[in-house]
Amino acid sequence: MRVFVTGASGFVGRATVPELLAAGHEVVGLARSDDAAATVEAAGATVLRGSIDDVDVVRRGAADADGTIHLAYNHDFSDIPGAAATDRAVVAAVAEAYEGSDRPFVSVSGTVGLAPGRVATEHDTGDANVHPRVATAQSVQALKDRGIRSAVVRLAPSVHDVGDGGFVPELIRVARAQGISGYVGDGENRWPGVHRPDAATLLRLALESAPAGSALHGVGEEGVPTREIAEMIGKHLGVPVQSIAPEAAAEHFGWIGMFFAMDAPASNAITRELLGWEPVGPSLLEDLDQGHYFEA
Repeated sequence: MRVFVTGASGFVGRATVPELLAAGHEVVGLARSDDAAATVEAAGATVLRGSIDDVDVVRRGAADADGTIHLAYNHDFSDIPGAAATDRAVVAAVAEAYEGSDRPFVSVSGTVGLAPGRVATEHDTGDANVHPRVATAQSVQALKDRGIRSAVVRLAPSVHDVGDGGFVPELIRVARAQGISGYVGDGENRWPGVHRPDAATLLRLALESAPAGSALHGVGEEGVPTREIAEMIGKHLGVPVQSIAPEAAAEHFGWIGMFFAMDAPASNAITRELLGWEPVGPSLLEDLDQGHYFEA
């Protein structure tokens, strides 16, 4: 297949592009800067210059491909509505290009907030009022009714590997600044994790064979107790590990406190059975213990 990938130079994209190429696909990666273009070219893919704000470019990239994987998203928490609007526009552009064609369209979302208080499964739809990205994911699944083989891959909150710039590095930064590695309450609340190459493999499998309207879970482990994450951070930084009262989490952790206090376990059983996906990478704690997260 000729595959169009947004976010091709991003953290997940840098693993997904080589995964697709190794499977014999041709890849065209969207790149908004010279550095992004160089990253895409170095991976062996063709560059399409533009950004997800350029709807016409996105539509053209999708139309010229046999399938699309949409990874790009603006994670600026100061403008969640704006990021969601851009995401919806990308989905609409791909839908316009693919309507009635049965071409595959894979988009990513998250597992957090799908089923508060219990283990989330692929059958859970989530509450669109919690985050606008949930509504966008639901709209992607609904594209099956427009003759598009659409699928949503819900990624764990910690997609971990060398070069991770997400939640865990922020927890490490906070621990360094505060002089303690904290967890909220008793630390029994759980975070799912997935090793980046495993996530890339799932994205490829979704493109190749996911049934129309699928929801898939890019989760390598159902849930890691946050206390154990804090303990591993404390071990490598040489700082005490300490419980932070829920009412003090926002002050101690900053913006990430709300997320680190959540209990968000998620299952991958349906995804594994449906696509034969088997995560083989290290667990989040094993990856942390390798030390690369703590290098200057």
